[in-house]
Parts: sequence; C-alpha cells; structure tokens
Amino acid sequence: MSRTPDDVVRPPALRLDDTVMLVSPSGPTRPELVARGIELLTGWGLRPVVAPNAYARHGYLAGTDDLRAADLNTAFADPEVRGIVCTRGGYGAQRVVDAIDMTLVRRDPKVVAGFSDITALQLALWRGARLASVHGPGAAWRDERTSLRSAESLHAALMTTEPVTVAADPTEETFGVRVPGRARGTLLGGNLCLLVASLGTRDMPDLTGAVLLLEDVQEPPYKVDRMLTQLRRSGALDGVAGVAVGQFTGCADGWDTTVVDVLTDRLGDLGIPVLGGLPIGHGPHQLTVPVGTPATLDTDHGTLTVTPAVH
Repeated sequence: MSRTPDDVVRPPALRLDDTVMLVSPSGPTRPELVARGIELLTGWGLRPVVAPNAYARHGYLAGTDDLRAADLNTAFADPEVRGIVCTRGGYGAQRVVDAIDMTLVRRDPKVVAGFSDITALQLALWRGARLASVHGPGAAWRDERTSLRSAESLHAALMTTEPVTVAADPTEETFGVRVPGRARGTLLGGNLCLLVASLGTRDMPDLTGAVLLLEDVQEPPYKVDRMLTQLRRSGALDGVAGVAVGQFTGCADGWDTTVVDVLTDRLGDLGIPVLGGLPIGHGPHQLTVPVGTPATLDTDHGTLTVTPAVH
C-alpha cells in the first residue's frame, strides 16, 4: 500500500499470476461477453475468477442488493484476490455501496476497475478509504467498441506504475470544448449522471482544487444542461481547478442545440481550464485513467496526465 502526501491510498499493481475477481455491482451481465474479458485477462497472465453472484439477475439489477454487496465484500476480504474488475455498469451500485465493509478495504487495498455506474462505487471507496481506482472498461468486453488500444490502456493502468497520458482526439465530438490554461489537482469524477446523483450524499467528494472528469452516454443535451446546472447551483464546482471532458456518446435529440454547445455554455465561463476530446467514456476506443490521484490538465498540449492508481 502506498500513500501520497494527501493520504491517497494506491494499491499494489497487479502482477503475473495474481487473482482478479469479476463482480457485477450494477446491472446484469452477459456471460459470453465476460468470457471475452476472461480471455483477455488470462492473456495478461492474470487469474480471473468470477464472483459467486456475478451472473445473477433481479430485474434490471445483477441480483439482489444483498448478493451484489456480498460479492464486493467477498472480493475485498479474500487475501488471494489482488484486483477487482467490474463486469459492466448499468444501474445499481448506489444501492449497495453503504453495505461495503470499508474496514476490509482499508486493511487490504486492491485495485478496482470499472466505469459508468461504477462511478458510484469509486466515489464510495474514495470517501470511505481514500482508495484510488481505475476508470476503464469492464470485463464484459466488446471488441467492436473496445479495441486493442483500449485493452493496452487498461493493461497499463492495472499492471504498470507509469503515469497515464491521454491526448485529446480531434475525431471526438467534444474536441471543440476548450478553455485555455493548465490545471493541477486530484482527478475525481467520471460519469456525470452518477456524480450528480451523489449530490446530497456522503459520497459526493469535495472538488476544491480537483480536476473534474466528466463523461456520459445517451443523455440529450437538455439533460446534460440540467445536470451541469445542478452542479453549478449546488456549489459543487466552486473551487474546481479544471475540467477534463471525455466522451458524450449518443447525447443528441431533435433540437438544434448540441451537447458541445451545452458543455461550452455551462463550463466555459467558470474561469478555469477545460479540455474536451478525451477518449474516455462510453465511445469507441475508450481509454483508461486512474481516478483519485494527482493529474495535470494541459490545454496547450491537449493532454491529461495522471499519476498511476497503483504502485
């Protein structure tokens, strides 16, 4: 376990032959997609193990709250498990995060990977244990969306201790969202919808001095506007050092106002650096970044550089 000066907990990097448990804290997953993820992890020399209830289903949830929480606590309690990879997002993590035994997390910190609804889990782990984690693809792997580049990015974040640098991509829809400047701070956030859903809960982080990561999927521009406006009105963005804008995939409707228009309008007058076009989120060729560790946002070079989540 490693602690940075601001008391962030960075778990050990995964090594060859390490056991990784695959869990489903949110929506139900498809075994055939997880099989592809298992193949990928095995190819990296890891030993993926499917959690007892990973394939359970309870309506739009991957099993009841008790089952999903039990799998998380089992993974954190087992000394043989060195990493936790969520199969997918969906919905449901918020329903179980209060049942996580943070004593187990603090006793034996492990790298946790996932994105989308898993933002709720990562925010809870940050609040309860100051655990840095990894915002990246889940084990329910789709080759048509997560390419070799995506796999290499996830591998590097889990199994190496090199800083992660993501460059803004001119082909990304949000590339035009930019306010010049350079910002340094802890990278926090992830999925915009889950961040807003955390307002008023103990898991909503203090974003003062932070670089805020935002991405989302299938939210029309007016809903993105509503969520960003709520963040502004709540005071959550007061003191934010900069904003890293990832992919806003399928965020369109019949109105002339685009999601880029909304992001520019709601973020452009905060008086802080903003960098869009980062291939982080639900879109093609999704890249992985640590969350909970120091980051530098540089709009001149179009890069987000993040300290590794592991040591």
